[in-house]
Amino acid sequence: MILLPGLDKQLSQLKAYLLENEPQAGEKLLVVGSSSEKIAMHLSEKFSLECSLIVEDYESQLNANMLIETKDKILVSLMEFDNTDFAKEEFDFIYAQASVSSIKRNKIIKEFKRILKQGGIFSVGEITTLQKDCPPFVKNIFDSSSMMPLFHEELNNYYIERGFEVIQEIDLTPTLHIYFNKNRAMLDVQYDEMSKEEKTYYKKLINKISHETNAYLRHGADKFIGFKSLILRKK
Repeated sequence: MILLPGLDKQLSQLKAYLLENEPQAGEKLLVVGSSSEKIAMHLSEKFSLECSLIVEDYESQLNANMLIETKDKILVSLMEFDNTDFAKEEFDFIYAQASVSSIKRNKIIKEFKRILKQGGIFSVGEITTLQKDCPPFVKNIFDSSSMMPLFHEELNNYYIERGFEVIQEIDLTPTLHIYFNKNRAMLDVQYDEMSKEEKTYYKKLINKISHETNAYLRHGADKFIGFKSLILRKK
């Protein structure tokens, strides 16, 4: 199970597309974001793709290097998503699940377009807003994670205006209930196993996850938060 918004569904969407369109062995894939190690390993092995994984913080880089075995041949790097070290048109595919819906989205997408080949495929999953006006408690969730989600019905046009063709779209909003329930269950188990020192060290993060989960499952945030997955082609 992939524990990201959208769960396994976005990966399944891209896999189905690749099975129909048969990528060439050795074509290059970039996977973007923390907790995406399983995605990188699976796509790299199944489709014989040269794979890079980038994350934005040191702890995520350490975790990725622990999870990815040498045989997987996936290069893990610490980079800002809006300012990578990659060459122009270096990748045939880019995969980003719940990692670009940030206040830096415009710069990130501009950078991804730069490093994606002409005709290359971009699989993106984004947190969205289901209504244009969200209450303060929902805005606080977004602000605490430096997120700036787009309105659900306007996401496609955002990418079209930036030179992408929409090949497929899937509304994965229904998966969010499962995602937050799993988050709550995992947090309960891990919290019980933590030492007193660990609970103190991770207090801020634990409170943040707990707050977001409760807001979604118990206080009505589910009426305002969505998730959409798109397969795009760079024109």
